[in-house]
Amino acid sequence: MARFADHGFLARHIADELLARLDMVERRFSRALVLGAADARIAAALRAQGMQVVSADAGFAAARAAGGIQCDEDRLPFADGSFDLIVSAAVLDSVNDLPGALVLARRALEPDGLFIAGFVGAGSLPRLRAAMLEADMAGGRGVAPRIHPQIDVRSAGDLLARAGFALPVADGETLDVRYGGLDAALADLRFGGLGGVLTGPPAPLSRLQAGTAHFAFAAQADPGGRISETFALVYLIGWAPDGSQPRPARRGSAMVSLTQALKPKS
Repeated sequence: MARFADHGFLARHIADELLARLDMVERRFSRALVLGAADARIAAALRAQGMQVVSADAGFAAARAAGGIQCDEDRLPFADGSFDLIVSAAVLDSVNDLPGALVLARRALEPDGLFIAGFVGAGSLPRLRAAMLEADMAGGRGVAPRIHPQIDVRSAGDLLARAGFALPVADGETLDVRYGGLDAALADLRFGGLGGVLTGPPAPLSRLQAGTAHFAFAAQADPGGRISETFALVYLIGWAPDGSQPRPARRGSAMVSLTQALKPKS
């Protein structure tokens, strides 16, 4: 937590994006749950709008610093209908049971409550993954699980719908960040709250040296001696079902056929 200010740019970017999207929602909220407490600005922004806010984080230090609750996202200790807004920032990519976490979030919302989330998705860190693969292969003992599985936009949207959210929307964006070496990239992940949670054998010095060399070789092609790393971000929005929400028309109730509607006008 002490070094988050220097390395938490990605979590801050996701938080800013979520707050900007929330500003476009016309409905007002009163009771919010913030999942991911490393960046306190989300909770502060919601309180500034007059909301009662509960912060929760899987990490003890982050939860304590926010004055919140330590809990895993797939083990939320809240009663059904406790909140009308849940904001999840930069944490869902490391959840053990993401489908279960989404179901619990939907249950914790009152009818017509809003769930909005952002996290690192599939396609992220291709060069770091290659460097870690190179490091593990150099040891001759196989590949260790150093980066947890990642979810793409389409799969995330499907999970949102399967969890029972109404009007689900999933979209994404790509950020490119330039690094001078492997150590700088690892520092941003570790101290920015984005480190892996998988348990695997620590990489020996020889393997880390191999990974560093791979990263440095890739940077040689750049005039500035740096390498561009990619972060693919996924954003989700869904509503707890409510009878007042718009629904698709009943199948077969259309008064005009699609063929007729698409027929060129004379």
